[in-house]
Amino acid sequence: MTEGSAWQGPWKVRLYERVRELGYTSLTAFAEARPAVPLYLLAEELGKDDVAGVQVLSGLLAEAEQRKQVTRFVRDVLVRLFSQSVPDGWPAVMDDANRFKVAEALGSWSAYTPETHEERVARARAALRATPPPPGWRPLGPDDELLRTLLPDEEV
Repeated sequence: MTEGSAWQGPWKVRLYERVRELGYTSLTAFAEARPAVPLYLLAEELGKDDVAGVQVLSGLLAEAEQRKQVTRFVRDVLVRLFSQSVPDGWPAVMDDANRFKVAEALGSWSAYTPETHEERVARARAALRATPPPPGWRPLGPDDELLRTLLPDEEV
């Protein structure tokens, strides 16, 4: 992406125009058609030179808040970050390199979590570290059984 071009002009208008051009009624519908695809790749598909992943994230959060599905959004963000940082699934061996990959995904998840869900995400992270998923576990969407156990659909 050209430095700063994503922020030139009315970026929200541009984002939703691109979504509609692809035949979707919402950014959420666009993203749901691409489960587990990292945010930066969603952004590239919408506009390689003028859409940023954080813009996609912002739009998805706004839509989730409107639909009162922020918890599902939070799970979806983890799925996308996990797919980016740990594409082969939960490591069988937690050596330094794999520990970094998992920490990168979980740390980014925390950074992108809305304030309303920070405490719940902290508990979910702790649970994943205390009782790791089976080797190879890779959530493929926000409705992953383990993720729904860690973060059930209770809105806060």
